[in-house]
Amino acid sequence: MTEFQRLDTGRLWSVMGWDQLTEFWKRIDPAAGWYLLAVGVSPAPTLCDAAAITAFIARIDALLRAEHHESYCGIVYADDLESPRLIKIYDPNNLGSSCGSSKNPPGPGWIMSRVEPDAIPASRPAPENRKRWWHGLLGDS
Repeated sequence: MTEFQRLDTGRLWSVMGWDQLTEFWKRIDPAAGWYLLAVGVSPAPTLCDAAAITAFIARIDALLRAEHHESYCGIVYADDLESPRLIKIYDPNNLGSSCGSSKNPPGPGWIMSRVEPDAIPASRPAPENRKRWWHGLLGDS
């Protein structure tokens, strides 16, 4: 089992409140060596510099707040809420049934990891708007 697989299949903690998410992002060191992966969009994880991580956090936070129409967050998970090495972010437009009761629960839309991620198969193709969002974020077309 790889280090990533151990983190990916281990216990994850949910960031439940929007104020908790604000505080969670402040604890992320953008210069710590983060990989970003858009599941179903990017063919491989990208090791990003501090500027790219800062931009990603700002843009993903704005996307989640605009598109997750709930009074709580509950779609960001980490292996450790104080000093995370793995963060899974679920796409608010691909949550499936509530409470994970689906036989085929959706996978995360995005992964931030301090360990290089293994390939993550997409549970369904990413919508074109998510692909454009991701490519715009990374500055490629």
